[in-house]
Amino acid sequence: MDSNINTYKSYRPFQKKMCDVFAVLAFALAVFSASLNAQDIEENTLIPKSHTSLAEGVLLGDLSKLDPLKKPGENFDLLDWSLTLPTDLNKDKKADTVYEKSLSKGFKLKPFFYTADDGGLVFACPNVGAKTSKNTKYARTELREMLRRGNSRIKTRGLTKNNWVFSNAHGSAKVKSGGVEGSLEGTLAINRVSTTGDEKKVGRVIIGQIHATDDEPIRLYYRKLPANSKGSIYFAHEINGGNDIWINMIGSRSHALSDPEDGIALNEKFSYKISVEDEVLFVTIIREGKPNITKYYDMKDSGYSASDQYMYFKAGVYNQNNGGAEGDYVQATFYHIHNIHKGYKF
Repeated sequence: MDSNINTYKSYRPFQKKMCDVFAVLAFALAVFSASLNAQDIEENTLIPKSHTSLAEGVLLGDLSKLDPLKKPGENFDLLDWSLTLPTDLNKDKKADTVYEKSLSKGFKLKPFFYTADDGGLVFACPNVGAKTSKNTKYARTELREMLRRGNSRIKTRGLTKNNWVFSNAHGSAKVKSGGVEGSLEGTLAINRVSTTGDEKKVGRVIIGQIHATDDEPIRLYYRKLPANSKGSIYFAHEINGGNDIWINMIGSRSHALSDPEDGIALNEKFSYKISVEDEVLFVTIIREGKPNITKYYDMKDSGYSASDQYMYFKAGVYNQNNGGAEGDYVQATFYHIHNIHKGYKF
């Protein structure tokens, strides 16, 4: 009897250990299965023709048509856009805005917004400049999509013909809006990024956005650190009223990253295409002579089909550094800017 008791006592720790092992194995199997399911879902996601039809390694737009002797509004259709500048010329404590008709008629302002020697459109923004509101941390030289095309009777904000909505928005919202979902294309070269200031902010610039009523379904970033010869591309998807989800495309957003493999150098031309189709966000990066890179995020649970949500694209340079040495700045030159939407004829 004593022998049986001793055997049982010695068995109990072994039994507990085996239970722990089985628990770990069960957890690992669950994680592995979830991983397989995620992979299956990813592989089964249908990339739309608007992205699969993009030629591999061929930049978007016809750069040969750009004329260095022309004003920005003569090289680009800017009647679709307003411009936010990092200046406060009228002393109202807010960043200056130039509206569609003025842009279309040839507005330029060196050193912030002008035609480059190669015909491209230069956007430059200092680290410290006028901001759009008290809640905004950073300055920008950035276009804001204006589907009203100069018709000032249409309100800028809200569910109006100036903005667009997601495909699962209520039917009345679609009727009131200027379009449904769509794409933004840009071809550009980053000429300069900030090199001084907070290490967590240095070298960052947003080059394309979808802005909603309050939040941003996407902010597309370029970042090059001072010690690196090449930069990264990544984007943030902000849940409506929630947190950011970060997705790397080339390299990462780390402030301690060494030269990203296959990164993009300053003055190297590349293209991006941002699309929303059936509430799925697609982003493609194109570089000359290299395979295209496409990433996506399903936004159906992100809250942007709500009745109060409207969208507009943004393009240019939104400096993500608000400190550092006096005179530090970011600059990019755009060679192609094009926006399209279902139900929008321009």
